[in-house]
Amino acid sequence: MKLDQEAKQEGGHDMCRTIKFLEPLPKLSAMATGKVDATSDELYPPVNFSMVDYGIYRSSFPDSANFSFLTALGLRSIVYLCPEKYPEHNLEFLKSNRIQLFHFGMEGTKEPFFDIPEDTIREALKVVIDVRNHPLLIHCKRGKHRTGCLVGCLRKMQKWSLLSIFDEYHKFAAAKARVSDQRFMELFDASSLKR
Repeated sequence: MKLDQEAKQEGGHDMCRTIKFLEPLPKLSAMATGKVDATSDELYPPVNFSMVDYGIYRSSFPDSANFSFLTALGLRSIVYLCPEKYPEHNLEFLKSNRIQLFHFGMEGTKEPFFDIPEDTIREALKVVIDVRNHPLLIHCKRGKHRTGCLVGCLRKMQKWSLLSIFDEYHKFAAAKARVSDQRFMELFDASSLKR
């Protein structure tokens, strides 16, 4: 690259580096229909994937198209928040990559008469904050409500303001944000958990 040559000529220092740009990802419609080659060198994160903190990630339920991406993260653990049994295909992936599964089966938090199990959230948080389990992925079905509540409670431990916690929750839940989830996060007492 011309800039590399000019930088070396000026001071002999490696001030600039060449940046290699990759081709754009295929259209989301190709990913949604499952017509993505999971064996290629391209990496496809699960829907609603995001970094929560150093060594902690969140997403929707990963499928085989996401396995290469998850492998690249070097995961040690997955925290699964749905009551359903983990699919055999996913269990095989975890076993072949030595990823430990922590299953905290929580029913969906549909309003208005559902109580989020605080004990389950506390147990899941203990796994999430234990650095021996990192890198770690938290997920439920869509990465919105159960995952959002767990991450929101982690944010309370991190002393985030409620406004910031709710803002992050809305980023993932969007129009499907639930008052019961926000109320749970607001009332959650994180003082007994140490990070």
